[in-house]
Amino acid sequence: MPQLPVPRTASFADLDARTFHDLLRLRIDVFVVEQACPYPELDGRDVEPGTRHLWLDDGGEPLAYLRILADPGGVARIGRVVVAPKARGGGHAGRLMAAALELVGDRPCVLEAQSHLVGLYARHGFAVAGPEYVEDGIPHTSMRREGIDQGR
Repeated sequence: MPQLPVPRTASFADLDARTFHDLLRLRIDVFVVEQACPYPELDGRDVEPGTRHLWLDDGGEPLAYLRILADPGGVARIGRVVVAPKARGGGHAGRLMAAALELVGDRPCVLEAQSHLVGLYARHGFAVAGPEYVEDGIPHTSMRREGIDQGR
């Protein structure tokens, strides 16, 4: 049985240039090219001190990625959840979500899910928090996971 990659975590300051390049390439290859959504992928939030980058790699090649942002009021925001086409179906997004929620801890957490993935996030304690909307031609749904000491 092959060894599963261990989730890696870093702030922007702790990422080397090659790793950051490879993570961005994965995000752009999927979100901009595959999903045909020309949008400003570099939004300035990757470099914020509170941002954490999580990824799985195989021999240095990223298989899956997400980032956790520090939003106002102590809320964590998970975004840019992506899995490389060759690695889909291997449970990588779920493993990264579990690792991300360990880092988030008791804080409330939000995300903007592509609507076909609502079930994935629901399995991690997220609930729909607003009506479906279309962004860049793709249906999305706002979701929220309440903090542990806030009614969960």
